[in-house]
Amino acid sequence: MNALSSLYRQNLSLLTDFYQLTMVYAAWKSERDTEKWGVFDLYFRNNPFKSGYAVSCGLGSVLDFVESFRISSEDCEYLATLKGSDGKPLFEKAFLEFLLKMRLEIDIEAIEEGRIVFSNEPMLRVSGPIWQCQLLETPFLNMMNFETLIATKASRVKEAAGDAAVLEFGLRRAQGIDGGLAAARAAYIGGVDATSNILAGKMFGIPLKGTHAHSWVMSYDDETEAFEKFANAMPGNCIFLVDTYNTIEGVKHAIQVGLKMKARGQKMLGIRLDSGDLAYLSAEARKLMDEAGLRDAKIVASNDLDENLIQDLKFQGAKIDIWGIGTKLVTGYDQPSLGGVFKLVAMKDSRESTEWKYRIKLSEQIAKVTTPGVHQVRRFYNADSLLGDMIYDERNAPDKNSQVIVDPLDSTRRKEFESNTAYEDLLKPVVRNGKVIKTEARGAAEVLSEIRDRRKRDMDRLHPTIRRFLNPHSYPVGLELGLHNQKSEMILERRGFK
Repeated sequence: MNALSSLYRQNLSLLTDFYQLTMVYAAWKSERDTEKWGVFDLYFRNNPFKSGYAVSCGLGSVLDFVESFRISSEDCEYLATLKGSDGKPLFEKAFLEFLLKMRLEIDIEAIEEGRIVFSNEPMLRVSGPIWQCQLLETPFLNMMNFETLIATKASRVKEAAGDAAVLEFGLRRAQGIDGGLAAARAAYIGGVDATSNILAGKMFGIPLKGTHAHSWVMSYDDETEAFEKFANAMPGNCIFLVDTYNTIEGVKHAIQVGLKMKARGQKMLGIRLDSGDLAYLSAEARKLMDEAGLRDAKIVASNDLDENLIQDLKFQGAKIDIWGIGTKLVTGYDQPSLGGVFKLVAMKDSRESTEWKYRIKLSEQIAKVTTPGVHQVRRFYNADSLLGDMIYDERNAPDKNSQVIVDPLDSTRRKEFESNTAYEDLLKPVVRNGKVIKTEARGAAEVLSEIRDRRKRDMDRLHPTIRRFLNPHSYPVGLELGLHNQKSEMILERRGFK
């Protein structure tokens, strides 16, 4: 199922920035410029949340977008209404006919969703007519930036929660309908166990969980009666929200109903705490329920939680079994944007040409200097651990006897891998000549449970010092020595020193 097509009747092919289209028009006016072939890398410069890593996410949305991409006659009719400062149509009719006839010719190599990734290494490598890549730059960044951000946040929350379940409760605080759905998908990939978002459950197969609201209790004169009515209606989904009036009294009322359910052969699943001192209240609630013989009843906690607060509450001895995370997860609360970029790194005059011209963007900030080449990411590992990532030029494969990486921000920091070190190349083909590659594993879209498992496998092999929240250790990611030297030479040449 194509999630974008099932959600929208509106064609999304104009989901791009205006300047992308003006560049396409300028290329079309220059005749042969539309034949130029380019290679673009999509990557981010800094790990989000001051973390030691990120979780790759958004590829599923990118592939859905590619699969349904086609500029329609209705799109062209709209573009024909646009006028320049001279009052004349901005785009010629022949150009709009060119757009109407276009078919994507791009190729994409991508790191699979759920893989642990790091700053400066490409998650996508997009090759094709430069003008087509420019049209796709904005939507690709929109999807990869947000979903990677939320998947990373979810991974951190799950890391803090440990074996306890984590529920995503953020739809009402999400950044619009799209944000709510994309965040639910990304959070599930990142490690949360279920969502309250029913549409996300339907579209993506995410397990659904939920309790009831304060308004349910407030709609009755008596809290116990409210719990009893809910238990009668939903005996298989009874978690009572106990803090509407007085939390400890609410726990006692839930226990009364829970014991009645137990006598009927039913089971109160637990209670939810949504305010107050969660460490103290959870400990008191646990004691009361245990004394009443409801030892298997769970305690769910919500109330603006994130990974740092979860970690702190656990340190305080909170007796919480399930964590409900909303606003601070689905909005990427403490870092609202990943800041990914999409940069031209190589080009040639046409698809058939064999003469490549490498491209580099210079800057006064070393972090913003791009790396030229047709890149691949090679991950070195052993049986237990991820050891480091090498970014190398596929056209100049590294010598296995000299596998040295150089930190792109500090050329004095280097690491060498032994010639017999195991490795895998992470960028894999997912689109060829504009068509999404159908594989047995993925079909039209990968099963999210497989992506979640992939994330967990990578996390289990990531050193604990890199996974920690405060001042994490830096995972080794660098340019292959030959690529580093080539980049340095191009920088010197561009700055007039050669």
